[in-house]
Amino acid sequence: MDRKLNLVRFVSVDRMMRIILARGVEPVLRDLAAAIEEDFRRWEHFDKTARVASHSREGVIELMPTSDGGQYAFKYVNGHPRNTRDGLQTVTAFGMLADVATGYPVLLSEMTILTALRTAATSAMAARHLAPVGARVMAMIGNGAQSEFQALAFKAVLGIDRLRLHDIDPAASRRCAANLARYGFTIEICDTAESAVLGADIITTATADKANATILTDNMVGAGVHINAVGGDCPGKTELHADILRRSSIFVEYPPQTRVEGEIQQLPGDYPVTELWRVVTGLEPGRRDACEITLFDSVGFAIEDFSALRWLARAAGESGEYDELDLLADPDEPRDLFGMLLRAEAA
Repeated sequence: MDRKLNLVRFVSVDRMMRIILARGVEPVLRDLAAAIEEDFRRWEHFDKTARVASHSREGVIELMPTSDGGQYAFKYVNGHPRNTRDGLQTVTAFGMLADVATGYPVLLSEMTILTALRTAATSAMAARHLAPVGARVMAMIGNGAQSEFQALAFKAVLGIDRLRLHDIDPAASRRCAANLARYGFTIEICDTAESAVLGADIITTATADKANATILTDNMVGAGVHINAVGGDCPGKTELHADILRRSSIFVEYPPQTRVEGEIQQLPGDYPVTELWRVVTGLEPGRRDACEITLFDSVGFAIEDFSALRWLARAAGESGEYDELDLLADPDEPRDLFGMLLRAEAA
C-alpha cells in the first residue's frame, strides 16, 4: 500500500485559525449552520447514543461518538469551570473522522475552537426555526469564551445587530464588547441580567459554573421571546428557573441525553419536548405564534461534531491547511506487524 495513504491529516490550532481567518468568521458560521442542518435532515441515518461522561468534583470528561454508516466521528471534550483560576480553558476538545469501510482515521483535529463555532452555528440554526420573525436584539447572559461566537452566528444567520451583555464579571462583558466592536453591532453592557433582557427578542444564557443556578427567573421572560439555553449541559448544571420551562415550548437535540444534562433535568422524565430534527424536516412545527415562548435546551450532540468535522475535512483539503501524521502502522505484509519492528531495529 502507498505509504501516503496511511498518513492522517491533522489540523492544529494554528491551522484551524488560518482556515477560519482566510474564509471569515461569519461565512464559516453560515457554512457550519448549513452543514449541521443538512445532517439534521438525515437524522435517522445516524447512530445515536448519549455521550459517555466521567464526572468529578472539578468537572467532566466526555466522549461523543456517532456514524452515518459511511464515516465515523468522535470528540473528546472536557468541561472544568474552575480551570480559569489557573489560566486554563474551561473547555478543550479534539476530534477524529474515520472511514467506516476500512476503519482508518482520515482526519484528526483540534476542536476547542471548532466546538465553539459549531455550538454557535447550531444555536443560530435552531433559532432560524424558533425565534420571532424580524428578531434583531439579543441579550447574552454570561460573556465567557462562547459569547462572541454566539453573537456572530446570530448576526450571520439571523441578522441580529443589537446586543445587551451581562456577566457577573464586568471585565468579561467589556472584553466581549471590545472583541465585537468591529463587527457592526450596537452593544450595551448591562449591570444586571434583568436589565439585559429588557427589549430582547432572543435571550442566550451561556454561564460556566457547574451548579443549579438561576440565571433567569420567570418574571424576566416575556411573551414571544426565544431562549437559547447553552450553559446547562451536564447533570447538576442548569440556568433557568423551572417555571420558565413550564411556560415554554421546549426543543431539544437528543432527549435521552438532554433529560440527564439539560434544563429539562428539572422536569419529570416524561415531560413533553420536541426533537429539533423533526422541526428541521417539517414533521413538527417550530414557533407557532408571536406570543409563544420558545426554548432551545442545547447540550450539544455528536451529530453536530460530525457535521463540523465533515465540513473541516473539505475546508482543510481545499486550503491545504493541514499536516500529516504518521499515526498508522504500515507493515509491508499486513499480518507481519512484528516483522516491521524487527526491520526497524536492523535499520
